Amino acid sequence: MDTQTIISAIEAIAPLSSQANWDRSGLQVTAYRKTHKHLAVMLDPIPINLTSAIEIGCDCILSHHPLSLKPDLPNVINNYFKALHLLISADIPLYAAHTSLDTNLEGPASWLADELKMTDRRALEGIDRDNPLKGYGLVGSCGKWPPDEFLSRIAAILPVDTATIVGDIPDVITRCAYCTGSGASLIPNAEREKADIYITGDIKYHAALDADICVIDVGHHCLEEEMMRRTSKVLAETLHGLTVTFIPSRDPIRSFEDRLSNFPL
Repeated sequence: MDTQTIISAIEAIAPLSSQANWDRSGLQVTAYRKTHKHLAVMLDPIPINLTSAIEIGCDCILSHHPLSLKPDLPNVINNYFKALHLLISADIPLYAAHTSLDTNLEGPASWLADELKMTDRRALEGIDRDNPLKGYGLVGSCGKWPPDEFLSRIAAILPVDTATIVGDIPDVITRCAYCTGSGASLIPNAEREKADIYITGDIKYHAALDADICVIDVGHHCLEEEMMRRTSKVLAETLHGLTVTFIPSRDPIRSFEDRLSNFPL
């Protein structure tokens, strides 16, 4: 399958016109190779993930995060240099669907809303007046949950060993909001939308102090990791004749207990 056919399928669910003005979604690294048999889909284009893809014979790669938001000369042997070396040596193109994928709330970014059977959905921060499902974050009705049942449901969907909670959990949860990745800036939006609870990652101390809503910080990794796994399934269903493989990754942030278990006292 030719490169442009693959890119067109990606951009059907992650249109470049929807990316943030600071983002660098799109083709990251080109290649002489123009036909492909095996697409790898991953969250981060870091050397360990790229190596895993190359070892199983992938010849085209889609990542969520760009190789770099501010590319520099590869004059230092770091992860950026190693990633470029792996890709160029193997003649493999890399494409990133970052905010272009995040802002399509009718695509894989809606996966948590689907799991929670959320209704009346709309973006927390819209980018299209004519489409309430274009933008950042998502809010909607989620039924009627006692707090213990809601937390149990989240724990069944997501790895929560490093999750933290800001504020008091409401007695009843009927409206939920979330944002994949780092979404502290959308806490005020979730408050304005009368969400009972907000799920995101990377909540810092002062954002927690200012929050007037219960926030569950599940970390940057897990919501986006699952989003990319589901993106790989969508592409596998679309790109007939092309093998599509999801390359799983490990959250770089682990619990203290997890680390301590490696050093028994």
